[in-house]
Amino acid sequence: MFSSVLGSTLTIESVMICLAASIICGLIISLIYKYCEHASRSFLMTLALLPAIVQMVIMMVNGNLGVGVAVAGSFSLVKFRSLPGKASDILVIFLSMAVGLCTGMGYVVFALALSIILCLVLLVFAKTSILAADTSYRNLRIIIPEDLDYTDVFKDIFRKYTKKAEIQSVRTMNLGTMYQITYNVELNDVMKEKEMLDAIRVRNGNLAIVCSNTPTQEAEL
Repeated sequence: MFSSVLGSTLTIESVMICLAASIICGLIISLIYKYCEHASRSFLMTLALLPAIVQMVIMMVNGNLGVGVAVAGSFSLVKFRSLPGKASDILVIFLSMAVGLCTGMGYVVFALALSIILCLVLLVFAKTSILAADTSYRNLRIIIPEDLDYTDVFKDIFRKYTKKAEIQSVRTMNLGTMYQITYNVELNDVMKEKEMLDAIRVRNGNLAIVCSNTPTQEAEL
């Protein structure tokens, strides 16, 4: 169904067709991602040009197994982002690379179809509640003094305000004079979140409490 535009040797026409397809696909991915997520200009430029760069590399490796293995290793440079990115950033980077692989092998129509279909799927997922996270889940990190028994100190509060509360971790702080307890909880009513935190605040002596929508690993209060 899909055929390659490349022959046994590269020609200017075939290279330009593939390059144009790569840039068009990159722009489609970049514009759709800009609409779905907040992204920097440099990241969007990277998405737009990455398919063309991968395409040129694949064309240069055509038929050379040794060079192909070396290029496969160089794809580990996908870690080029110095700051931790969102999972969706990694997704569109790999999509751009996949499109570049397709155009680099001459499958222009397949690359365009792949870009359009997957970008439409991304758009649907981003703008609808199909994969929306459950807003009732919370991650709680609570500081308590050492004289409180962390195993059941908040049991009655959680029974009142949550459907489920699980201790994820416990660690000592300030030379053992305090404990930091991390809970994953599911609220009965998100509108009563402040009421629950106020009840916890009274119980722990108004020490620090952090409530977040997603778990954080070993964050300091």
